[in-house]
Amino acid sequence: MRKYFGTDGVRGRANEIITPELALKIGQAAGLQFQRGNYRHRVVIGKDTRLSGYMIETALIAGFTSVGMDVLQLGPMPTPAVAMLTRSLRCDLGVMISASHNPYEDNGIKIFGPDGFKLSDETELAIEELLDTNLSARLAKSEALGRAKRIESVHARYIEFAKRTLPRQLDLEGLRVVVDCANGAAYKVAPETLWELGADVIAIGVEPDGFNINRDVGSTAPSALVAKVRERRADIGIALDGDADRVIIVDEKGRLVDGDQLMAVVARSWLQDGRLTQPGVVATIMSNLGLERFLGTLGLDLIRTAVGDRYVLEHMREHGYNLGGEQSGHIILSDFMTTGDGLIAALQLLSVVKRLDKPVSEVCHCFEPLPQILRNVRYGAGQPLAADAVVVAIAAGRARLGNAGRLVIRPSGTEPVIRVMAEGDDRALVSSVVDDVVDAVTRAAA
Repeated sequence: MRKYFGTDGVRGRANEIITPELALKIGQAAGLQFQRGNYRHRVVIGKDTRLSGYMIETALIAGFTSVGMDVLQLGPMPTPAVAMLTRSLRCDLGVMISASHNPYEDNGIKIFGPDGFKLSDETELAIEELLDTNLSARLAKSEALGRAKRIESVHARYIEFAKRTLPRQLDLEGLRVVVDCANGAAYKVAPETLWELGADVIAIGVEPDGFNINRDVGSTAPSALVAKVRERRADIGIALDGDADRVIIVDEKGRLVDGDQLMAVVARSWLQDGRLTQPGVVATIMSNLGLERFLGTLGLDLIRTAVGDRYVLEHMREHGYNLGGEQSGHIILSDFMTTGDGLIAALQLLSVVKRLDKPVSEVCHCFEPLPQILRNVRYGAGQPLAADAVVVAIAAGRARLGNAGRLVIRPSGTEPVIRVMAEGDDRALVSSVVDDVVDAVTRAAA
């Protein structure tokens, strides 16, 4: 059991859970964990546009410099850019201050190792052990304190990197693109990248004020993007989340395209081009059964992991896959990046659209998703899933769905809720199964 780290770093309400004191301790603990030699150690710190980012960044800098690490400040940058720059700048670790798609009141701290990958469970546990230890004896001497400085031109570095993921001769001339940056970390780099590639760009969600990140914009609130695509008769809409590691697409008809469809598009394209390193795609238990059936028609497997892009990536690395992701829009293309990257995933889709010269609605409709229903049940202390009535309801639900559907029950890694998801060919049956399980969990949690 982990005390501080969840499925995606440390996350919680700013100045209540994510306090300056905690951020300082994380800086010290992570800095000491990654000091592995007699040289000047360095860390890059990026953030999204939340007001609390200033407070947390300052506290982290104090923590890292107090244990002798030099700090390179990036300012607002997408999470995948921080991962890329950790490697590019030869740093010992990278930190992203963000709560991703959460509202501005929340914030979080994500940590990347020197290879640009998220930390393993074992490393996070080692940092947690240090967090609960008195580190005063391990602080740097006065002459060995770290320095902090802001790095310029990091936007240009990431933009050029993103552009190089496309074939050299490909451009986006003739495409009208609406990009929604969620008033978040990509509000500068995403529109500029698309414009430099030749697209006619209409940008929304690019006026952050510290409070409006993800508010009625971005991948978790795509209605603004849908309206703008229809209004401007755009060819495609691209919605990023607050830290730009996930993406949702809107086609020219205003219909949403989720991560499952994006993985299907890329899988088919890369299979045809001989670019898949393994005959399959890695996704989570939440991906639609329709994706699994579609990949089967291509002779590809769908390998499922626990929820969380870190678990997808761990399986990809261990078994040699180069394509994976989540239905929510975390798409991992390990030929390019060490984590999910919403902008680069969108660019890969645009390259397929340009090559096929077809509307996005045709390119992205690879399969018909099975009816899938997800409901959350809030709970407090205790173990409601251990209740006999819950166990019976789950068993009965799975029996009713049989081989033509799936039932997944899991605790959230970021909220005090139990998530109940079912899918199958018969929507009425799926809805009934979810209702029965939710009722059992609700009674057990009361």
